[in-house]
Amino acid sequence: MYYFDNKQHHLPHIHVKYQDQEAVISIPEGNLLEGELKTNKMKLLQAWIEIHQEELMADWELASQGETIFKIEPLK
Repeated sequence: MYYFDNKQHHLPHIHVKYQDQEAVISIPEGNLLEGELKTNKMKLLQAWIEIHQEELMADWELASQGETIFKIEPLK
């Protein structure tokens, strides 16, 4: 998640990097907006987004206004 990053995609999203792949994924749906991610990793990520949906949306609101976000338990 980047600060003030609400102009290009115009909706809540996260940036994901895994090995040599990068993707932009929407919150709360978990849809792929840009890039690519292996299918099995995408399914894990979508489950993580569902579990942390409220936290991600709260952080999105903070980040889009340039405010400090809260740490969310990473995908393991």
